[in-house]
Amino acid sequence: MSTSWRTRLQLVGGFVLILLAAWIVITGGSGDSGRDSGGASSTSASGGSRSAAPTSGSGDSSGGSTPSSGLDTIAESALPAEGRETLALIRSDGPFPYDRDGITFQNREGILPSQQRGYYSEYTVPTPGLDHRGAQRIVCGEARDCFYTDDHYDSFRQIQEGQ
Repeated sequence: MSTSWRTRLQLVGGFVLILLAAWIVITGGSGDSGRDSGGASSTSASGGSRSAAPTSGSGDSSGGSTPSSGLDTIAESALPAEGRETLALIRSDGPFPYDRDGITFQNREGILPSQQRGYYSEYTVPTPGLDHRGAQRIVCGEARDCFYTDDHYDSFRQIQEGQ
């Protein structure tokens, strides 16, 4: 390969890296549609619904109610112990064990009810025995509507408070 071809390939490669970096900056790099390193995808035990109905009603922290999403539900008491602990941290505003806890969840999958950017935040539910964040998350909206996923955003169930 001649020097001029090598130089051209290096320039193209550099250009591609710049485009990739720009894309990451523009999209916010939240990673809510990607996989964590080592994060496995599994099938939801409930076969969670992928439909997303508009959010109705209003939730508040005192009434214990959450807006209806049209998704399958899970009682708060049915969450794994780590999920209940994460929910308690969310309600008390932390501190959170992972630096990515509280970042904006962009709902790229379109499973959760459509809301304006910044409405949802995501939090890690630790998985015992793993040395990485795993696939479990809780995503909460500004109206205290919280959702649980055990398969890294492939399905969600709305958490029913106080049940």
